Amino acid sequence: MTTSKYDRNKNNYRQILHIDMDAFYASVEKRDNPELEDKPVIIGGSRRGVVSTCCYKARKYGLHSAMPMYRAQRLCPHGVYLRPDMDKYRRVSQEIKKIFLEFTPLVEPLSLDEAFLDVTGSLNLFGDAVNIAEKIQTQISDQLQLTCSIGVATNKFIAKVASDLKKPAGLTHVPTGKEQDFLAPLPVDKLWGVGEKTTARIKSRGYHTIGELQQMLAKAQNINSLAKSFNITEDTLLLAKGYDDREVVPEEPPKSIGQEKTFAQDLTAGSQYNQLIPHLLKFSEQVGARLRKAGYKGKTVTVKIRDSRFKTWTKQKTVPETDQDKEIYAHAQELLQNMNLKPSDEIRLLGVTVSNLVSSTQQQLSLDMSNEQYEKEQQLQWTLDEMREKFGDDAIRRARLIFPQEQK
Repeated sequence: MTTSKYDRNKNNYRQILHIDMDAFYASVEKRDNPELEDKPVIIGGSRRGVVSTCCYKARKYGLHSAMPMYRAQRLCPHGVYLRPDMDKYRRVSQEIKKIFLEFTPLVEPLSLDEAFLDVTGSLNLFGDAVNIAEKIQTQISDQLQLTCSIGVATNKFIAKVASDLKKPAGLTHVPTGKEQDFLAPLPVDKLWGVGEKTTARIKSRGYHTIGELQQMLAKAQNINSLAKSFNITEDTLLLAKGYDDREVVPEEPPKSIGQEKTFAQDLTAGSQYNQLIPHLLKFSEQVGARLRKAGYKGKTVTVKIRDSRFKTWTKQKTVPETDQDKEIYAHAQELLQNMNLKPSDEIRLLGVTVSNLVSSTQQQLSLDMSNEQYEKEQQLQWTLDEMREKFGDDAIRRARLIFPQEQK
């Protein structure tokens, strides 16, 4: 039999928590507005957008995340539909993270509403992992009036699966040595990296539960070849045996977020930089979207160009902190104009970077933008981000971003 690095789970002494806030955005809104307590609350964009999340009362009507908003409104016409307040959710997320850090420095956020914690080194201080999980639930409830569901296990995969089983406000513990028993009755699509097509492929071979995969693995002579036959990695297949050696990696804030491109063919700068401006705008939008997703704003905008002779220029300026596409683009355009390129200059590379990052949990208005304008711009950006996240970067584009070769 071919041996594997996973023939024994060398890290089964670890104690990992996966913490998932329950219907986070909707729960925050209900907490802040008691009139919403007994109503189905749905968070999302415009009617042409999708549901970001919804409370459990709304889910009884068949609503779920990523559902088109128009369909949600048909299923639950009496629901309360709210635009997301991302700044508020980020602030609450930071408050939740502070609670996590009281128990361990090993916190790996996955998003605003979920994280992995490695509490192995905290057991002597706070008791066993289940006790720590209960304390975290209590503190979140008492201090923030919110609930979370927690999975406790020896690795990240098992903990994440466990956290989803008893929502809301659930706690599921998978003891050391019971990982395979826990997974056995679950469907194969619970394995990370196994989507619809792979699930269909595995089921077509007669394996419907993870337990059936475990039985097959026990007889396998070559696990790597078996994984290839399913068109998945060996690591993914061995999740069925409960093996996952990935560490909990604490978040390190990025120093900058940027986007650049080396063009397949050099671009001439053109009159008023008309060949470069569409790319500059697109990069500004991409950088803005990544800033918002990561929860940062930046105070420095930099534009970089490289010509056909491989000479590189950069220009940067300090700006009021921003994560808004229009503001990033305006600053980038000004920097590009200040480079004094000739219309005939051939440009090989163009890039936009935002650095000197700060948390976006505190709102700072643009000097020329009112509260109402800021709110509208935030909602527009969120809707655009939502559409691009679901349908791709080209799902919706500004007219300026229809490049000449696409025009007819």
